[in-house]
Amino acid sequence: MYKEELSIISQAILNEVEGYEFYRMASQQSQSEGTREAFLELADEEMKHAEYLKKLWSQLSGGSEVDISSILDAGVVIPSPEIYRWDKVDKSSTSLAMSVFGIGMQMEQSSVRFYEDAREKVKSQASKDLFDVLIGWEKVHLMQFSNQYGILKEDWWSEQGFAPF
Repeated sequence: MYKEELSIISQAILNEVEGYEFYRMASQQSQSEGTREAFLELADEEMKHAEYLKKLWSQLSGGSEVDISSILDAGVVIPSPEIYRWDKVDKSSTSLAMSVFGIGMQMEQSSVRFYEDAREKVKSQASKDLFDVLIGWEKVHLMQFSNQYGILKEDWWSEQGFAPF
């Protein structure tokens, strides 16, 4: 019944697992405990997304009509812009952190586009509403990453002697 939605959500789960693995690998490359913790928090957030999407997939795959609006009411919460403690990122890891956040921004932009495309493929308004929530989810992360990247960039420029700008 929700064949298109299930296909989209299956890919979304894979996207979140890939994000989890990326941030976990970044944490292993970190020299400081604080930076490692910050990247592990990002990995955990990606896994929470994957778990939510797996539950959603399970509900939609049951074969019977599902009230998607009740799923929305019970599940996806757009995170607060204060979700991460960015002050944990050690300034000695600025280059690594900038690389991770730069790639993270690209992943979040891709996720926004993915859900926008998904929204266009589905027919029901409830499914469109679901993808609108997921778009919002990813846009919050994109904003967080962009803000942190800007801060790190200023630090990196200063370290390189490129400041003041």
